Amino acid sequence: MGNIRYNEEQIIAKLRKAELLFSEGKSKGEVCKALEISPITFGRWRKKYGNMTKSEAKKLKDLEKENARLKKIVAEQALDLSVLKDFAKGNL
Repeated sequence: MGNIRYNEEQIIAKLRKAELLFSEGKSKGEVCKALEISPITFGRWRKKYGNMTKSEAKKLKDLEKENARLKKIVAEQALDLSVLKDFAKGNL
């Protein structure tokens, strides 16, 4: 198995396919082999994307992007504040 990156839609599609395979009586090993992923990857995906729909996954991705953007803004403001404090003390 290689290093293939799947997007959220592909992951959810594979999880739905896994549900069908499980309903047919396949074992976890057989399902993972059919999906061409490792059992560890399957467990991680199931934990994160278990009952999500494609639209929910898209919302999650958008929220994660927004969260990263906001964290960057806060870090920049903290740095600016630190520089201003140093300047006010006469350290610069």
